[in-house]
Amino acid sequence: MIRRRHLPLLLGDQTVTLGARTLIMGVLNCTPDSFSDGGRYADPQAALRRYHQMVADGADWIDVGGESTRPGAEPVSAAEEWRRIEPVITAARAAGHPVPLSVDTTKYDVAARALDRGVMLINDVSALDVEPRLADLAARYRAGLVLMHMRGRPRTMQERPVYADVVAEIGTRLRAAMALAEERGVRSEQIIVDPGIGFGKTVDHNLEILRRLEALADLERPLLIGCSRKSLIGTVLDLPVDERLEGTLALHTAAVLAGAHIARVHDVRAHVRALAMADALLAAR
Repeated sequence: MIRRRHLPLLLGDQTVTLGARTLIMGVLNCTPDSFSDGGRYADPQAALRRYHQMVADGADWIDVGGESTRPGAEPVSAAEEWRRIEPVITAARAAGHPVPLSVDTTKYDVAARALDRGVMLINDVSALDVEPRLADLAARYRAGLVLMHMRGRPRTMQERPVYADVVAEIGTRLRAAMALAEERGVRSEQIIVDPGIGFGKTVDHNLEILRRLEALADLERPLLIGCSRKSLIGTVLDLPVDERLEGTLALHTAAVLAGAHIARVHDVRAHVRALAMADALLAAR
C-alpha cells in the first residue's frame, strides 16, 4: 500500500485534484456486441434508464461508448457509433450533466460532436495511435484525455501478445502518447493514463501490471484502471462474465491501494462502497 499522489486534472475551466478518494467511472456500452453487456443497452430507452441508474448509484463520471472494443470486435462507422450514443449524450445535456460524461471513441467526428454537446472527457483506447487529431480536440475544448495502452487493434490484439517487460513497455508507449498530445496543444494536466488491462495482454501480463502498478506512478498523471468483468477474472476464477463482481472488486481494491485514482466499472454501487473502504485505508494514519 502506498500514499496515493494528489494530482491536478483540468476539465474545461475547472481544475480538480484527484487522489483524496477514488473516482468511479460507470461504463455505458450502447452496443449490440460488447463482451459484458452487449445488446442490453443498445436500445436508447434502456441506455437512458441505465444512465440515470448509474447517476443514482453514485457514479462520478459515466463513460459512454458506441463501438465495442472486445477482442475480435469489428469497427463500425462514425455515423453508426454516433447514432448509438447520441440519445444518452442529449439526455445528459438536458439534465444539466449531473455527472460529467466521457466519450469512449477513437473517431474524430464522434468526439467532436460529443464535446459540442457538453461531454468533458475523451477516452481513447488507442492512445492517439488511431486518430492523433483527438489531441487537437482535447486542446480546443480543454477536455480531459484518457490515453490507454493497447497492443494492436481490438480485432487482432489478443493474437499472441509478447513483451520483454510489459510494464516498462506500457510506460514507454504512454510517455510517447503524452508527448504527442502536448505537442498538439494538450496541457499535461488534462491527461489521464490507463495501462489497458486486457487489451493485447495475456492473463500473466495483466497480473504483472497490477502487481507492479506503482511503477506507472512515475508518469505523474492520474491512473485509471478498468478490470471490470474481464476475461482475466474469468480465467483465474473459472466464472462466466455475469459472475465476476467479487473478482472485479478484489482487483480494483488492489489497484487503488497501489495508487490508482479512477476505476472504470460496470457495477457502480458495489464499487462506491468497496472503494470507499480502500480510500479509508489510504487515509488512515
